[in-house]
Amino acid sequence: MRRSPWATLAVLALAQFIVVLDVTIVNVALPHIQADLKFSADSLQWVINAYTLLFGGFLLLGGRMADLLGPRRVFTAGLVLFGATSLIAGLSNSPEFLIGARAVQGLGGALLSPAALAILTMTFAHGRERNIAMGVWGGLAGLGGTLGVVAGGVLVDSLSWQWVFFVNVPIVIALVVLIPFFVPDLRHSVGRRTFDTLGAVLGTAGLMAVVYGVVRSEPAGWGSFEVIGVLTAGVLLLAAFVFVESRSAAPLVPLRLFRSRALSVSGASLALNGAGFLSMFFLTAIYLQQVRGDSALQAGVHFLPMGGAAIIGAVLASQLVQRLGTRTVQLGGAVLSLGGLLLLSQADATGSYASQLLPGLIVFGFGIIGVGVPGQINAVSEVRPAEAGAASGVVNAMYQVGGALGLAIVTTLSITHTTHQLTHGATQLQALQSGYERGLLAAAVFALANVLLTLATPQLQPTQAQLTEATVAA
Repeated sequence: MRRSPWATLAVLALAQFIVVLDVTIVNVALPHIQADLKFSADSLQWVINAYTLLFGGFLLLGGRMADLLGPRRVFTAGLVLFGATSLIAGLSNSPEFLIGARAVQGLGGALLSPAALAILTMTFAHGRERNIAMGVWGGLAGLGGTLGVVAGGVLVDSLSWQWVFFVNVPIVIALVVLIPFFVPDLRHSVGRRTFDTLGAVLGTAGLMAVVYGVVRSEPAGWGSFEVIGVLTAGVLLLAAFVFVESRSAAPLVPLRLFRSRALSVSGASLALNGAGFLSMFFLTAIYLQQVRGDSALQAGVHFLPMGGAAIIGAVLASQLVQRLGTRTVQLGGAVLSLGGLLLLSQADATGSYASQLLPGLIVFGFGIIGVGVPGQINAVSEVRPAEAGAASGVVNAMYQVGGALGLAIVTTLSITHTTHQLTHGATQLQALQSGYERGLLAAAVFALANVLLTLATPQLQPTQAQLTEATVAA
C-alpha cells in the first residue's frame, strides 16, 4: 500500500503531541487531585515524578526495542499502553492507584516516543524534507506543552480532574485505528537482538529510591532509618547499574560516551535545566490556585505567555547560535532562567499578575529554551555519527531524570519551610506563600549552577541540520 509520508507524519506528530500535552495538562489539575484523593503535600509530586522517572528511565530501552522489534510494533504497543493507563489514571480512587498508573503511563511514553521518531527519520530522506518534518514534529510537540495548561484548566473547571487523563483515550483509539493505513512497517538491519532490560530496571529503580529518600526526608527526618536505608539502596542500585552497563555487550547507556567533555557537561546542564523547569511549573501551578485563588483555567491561561516565549525563543536561539556560537547563547539562556526564577520568587498573594508574575514567566520561558537548543547541539558535537542517536537519547534521559530529582529536592525544601512557618504562628496562606518563595529560590540555585557550568561548554557554530534536530529535541 502506498502511503503519503505527510499522513504518516500527522499520525506520529499527534501521538507525540499527547505525550507532551500530558506533562503540562496534569500540573493545573494538581490542587484538585490533592483535595479529592487526599494526597499529602510531600506525596503530590509523585503524580509528576512517577511519570517522569519511568519515561526518562526507559527512554533508551524504548529506542533499542524499536530498533530490534520494528518501530511500528513498538510505537503501537507504547500507544496502547499509554491510552490504557490514561483511562486507569482517570478512574483512580487513591493516591497509590494514581501514582502506579502514572508510572506505567510514563513507560508507555518511553516506548512510543523514540519509536515514532525512528519512523519519522526512516520515512523522510536526509535533507530538506526531513528538516521540514522535524520542524513540524517539534512545533506540534511545543504546541502540546503550551496548550496543555489551558486544556487542563478547561477540563478541570468544566468537568473534573479525571478528564485530564480521559482526554487521551479517544485520541489513542483513533490513532491505533489509523496506524495500519498510514504508518509503514519499516525496519532496518540490526546486530544481536539483545535488550539491556536489567540496566533499565536497575537505573530506574535506583533513581526512584533516591527520589523517594529525598521526599521522605521532610516527614521522617534525614537521620531516620527509613531515609538512610532507602538512599543507601538507591546508591547501591545505581552502582549496580554502572557495573552492568560497563560489562554489557549492548549497553543501554554506552559509558564511553561520557569520555566526551561536551556530552558530559551539556548533559549535566540539560539536567539542571529540567530541574529548574519542573520545579517552577509544579510550584507555580499550586501557588496560583492555592495562594492567589485562581481557577484551574485561569492558572492555565496565566502560563501561556511562558509557552509563547519558549516558542519564540526556540526560533531566536536557532538563529543566534549561528552568529554568536552555542556557548554564548546557552550562557544567556542560563542567566535568563536564573533571572526569571528570582523575579517569580518575589511575587506575593495580593500583587497584580501583570507586574509580579508575567515578567518572570516570560523571562524564564526564553531562558529554558535558550539553554535547551545549544545544549542539545553541544551534547552530540564530539561523538561519532553512528553514536549520535544514542548520545541524544542519553541527554534527553538526563533532562527527564534531572527534572525529577530537582523537583524532589525543591519540593522537600519548600514543604519543610512551609511547615516551619506554620509551627511558628504563620497563617496557612502566609506559610504557603513563604514556602513557594523558598522553593523558587532553591530552583534558582540550579539555574546559578547552570550559569557556572555553561562556562565549561564548547563554543560551536552549528550546521542547519544540527539546528533543526536540536530545536526539535529541546
